[in-house]
Amino acid sequence: MSVQITTRLDGDVTIMDVAGKITLGDGSSALRDKVKDLNASGVKKILINLGDVNYIDSSGIGELVSAFTTVSNAGGALKLLNLTKRVHDLLQITKLYTVFEVFDSEVSGVKSFHA
Repeated sequence: MSVQITTRLDGDVTIMDVAGKITLGDGSSALRDKVKDLNASGVKKILINLGDVNYIDSSGIGELVSAFTTVSNAGGALKLLNLTKRVHDLLQITKLYTVFEVFDSEVSGVKSFHA
């Protein structure tokens, strides 16, 4: 299964629900395109829910970093939610866990944008 991305709003926070694989090719480009679209439409608060991501490769990790940079450079914030063990381990190994704000609860993730 390739990646599927849906978006929904919780107040002024856009939550991206990502499911499937974020890999070189379709998966990473879909993530990139969705973040660019949101950014272009003025969205500043993005919470990416990775709870249903069953596989991510180095290209997918690169896209998360790129998305973070794109949103940050536009004056926004991008945070991660519901990391699977694999994604968590990859962020630890690559030392990127310190770059992203990560939440286990959607409520706390959304609240963090208003702290």
